[in-house]
Amino acid sequence: MYKTADGREIFVVDAHTHFWDGSPENQRNIHGKQFIDCFYAYHSALSPPEEKWEKSRFEKYSEDDIYRDLFVDGPDDMAIIQTTVLGDFYKTGFGCIERSSRMAARNPGRFIVNGAFDPRDGEKALEYIHYMKETHDITGVKLYTAEWHGDSRGWKLTDPAAYRCFELCEKLGIRNMHVHKGPTIIPLSKDSFSVGDVDDAATDFQGLNWIVEHCGLPRLDDFCWIAVQETNVFGGLAVALPFIHTRPRYFAEVIAELLFWLGPDKILFGSDYAIWTPKWLVERFWNFQIPEDIAAERGVQLTDEIKEKILGLNAARLYGIDVDAKRRDFADHPVLIAAE
Repeated sequence: MYKTADGREIFVVDAHTHFWDGSPENQRNIHGKQFIDCFYAYHSALSPPEEKWEKSRFEKYSEDDIYRDLFVDGPDDMAIIQTTVLGDFYKTGFGCIERSSRMAARNPGRFIVNGAFDPRDGEKALEYIHYMKETHDITGVKLYTAEWHGDSRGWKLTDPAAYRCFELCEKLGIRNMHVHKGPTIIPLSKDSFSVGDVDDAATDFQGLNWIVEHCGLPRLDDFCWIAVQETNVFGGLAVALPFIHTRPRYFAEVIAELLFWLGPDKILFGSDYAIWTPKWLVERFWNFQIPEDIAAERGVQLTDEIKEKILGLNAARLYGIDVDAKRRDFADHPVLIAAE
């Protein structure tokens, strides 16, 4: 729970977090090293000096680490773990649903674990979606369109195989599609993260929520023009938010554009843990104000009420979280360091 200086309690749902293993022991090849090194470069470049981690901890952190950083030292009430497998790069997967689910089960009520699938697996992808729903009761997935798969170096949301997967997700009640449409990570292709395919998929699957992670950066204009016309498209602030430290005016431009086009109900907070920790991000966001000239040009404001929506209430609505019930439950069950 984040408590403001005036005593207000803000319910925080961190909609984009990871529980990964990028350690050298898990790296399948040079690409596994490139990928985690690139993540670490983002971490180093955009974090305040006091928030930077040692490389070894960043590569593979513990269950105690994530619980402490999110809920004990950090302000999160709940966190959504996104699964990113990257099986061509990592022996046991970069972030796998089984490991995350075991961790979540030991910390009841705090985590929502999302799954992942690759439509290039054909029938096996459909079988795996059934497995994830039946075994883990997932309500969302992370879609990584630039992921390598043998000779293939990416796929599109509009691929026929992808549409078959979306049809099944809609049928099974897996409604939240978190799509990475943001900066590239070595060695993946930037073009494979282009936002154009979101437009058709959102139009054709009105029963699904399309959460475009990283709000399309560096394609913010394209994303906003899509999201303003598609009522089921949302923007995730992961990666955009750390610029509040290194380039606050740039962040002001980004958040003002999102508020102008999408409005305050379609923007979700995400720390992108463990690239960044939520404590400093939430603190700086709550105290942030859009410069007057930027706010006036777009006719937008970033009020406390809007910040509260972005920090948790919007994600709670998409995931059917009863915030009042969760507040009561967490008051009776305060955070404790989890055992390994």
